[in-house]
Amino acid sequence: MSSNPAPGFAQNPSKIITIEPHQGVVTVSAGGVEIARSSHAKVLAETPYPPVVYIPFEDIDFEKLSKTGHSTHCPYKGDASYWSVDPIGEPGKNAMWAYEAPYDETIAIKDHGAFYTNKVQIEVQ
Repeated sequence: MSSNPAPGFAQNPSKIITIEPHQGVVTVSAGGVEIARSSHAKVLAETPYPPVVYIPFEDIDFEKLSKTGHSTHCPYKGDASYWSVDPIGEPGKNAMWAYEAPYDETIAIKDHGAFYTNKVQIEVQ
């Protein structure tokens, strides 16, 4: 029995979101400064969107980020919190997001952050 089910799946049970381990190393940098590097990233695939790489918090340098008051809601994943990438200033505003208390169906991305590809450089190996 689920304790925090996603309302999106209740309304649209045919929706498919997969979360798989990434085989390789993911590096995130901005302005020539490395922000994250992980060999434990996960890839979330949700049609019709491009796959998104989620990096464990322990592999993200939070010294280079500041949490903002911005938030968004997804009926499948939950409420997202945002962080800005400090080394690049305004272009890095709200560049990383994370679902700190995701719905049960996407619990695998708890304590993982994702970055906007148009705000930082993401190298996937």
